[in-house]
Amino acid sequence: MKLKLFIVVMIIVVTSVLAQSEGSSPLFDPLRNPFDDLKSAIRMAKENNKNIILDVGGEWCIWCHRIDAFMHNTKEINSLLGKYYLVVKINYSKENKNEKFLSQYPKIEGYPHFFVLDKNGKLLHSQNTGDLEKDKGYDKNKFIAFLNKWKPTKR
Repeated sequence: MKLKLFIVVMIIVVTSVLAQSEGSSPLFDPLRNPFDDLKSAIRMAKENNKNIILDVGGEWCIWCHRIDAFMHNTKEINSLLGKYYLVVKINYSKENKNEKFLSQYPKIEGYPHFFVLDKNGKLLHSQNTGDLEKDKGYDKNKFIAFLNKWKPTKR
């Protein structure tokens, strides 16, 4: 039974990673279990020496959609994400606030919000994405600096 569950979770994670690399992004799903998603991401991060970005937001959040489009449609950003990070969507909505999961991290002031974790799941940084904004979108240079600052140090 554990093997079947592991296989199903790995298929979901691999599908999400492939979807991200093809320019589309998975949705924030209130039915997903963030504890399971993080366990799978840690396994993959260790195998691939990548850090993890917990992308906290919801389908209700216009800035969450803007940051997704920016990350996946900006060549340099998409390249850095693919090379150094696994992105795990954590839903926050009236249907499911994922309070138990999010209680282990610093308080979030607004959405979207990023938590950068190392490959073992240890919190490295809490990022208010408002600091990366420019006008009605995001600043490419600030975003690249953020990704370069928190990428794994040894490859």
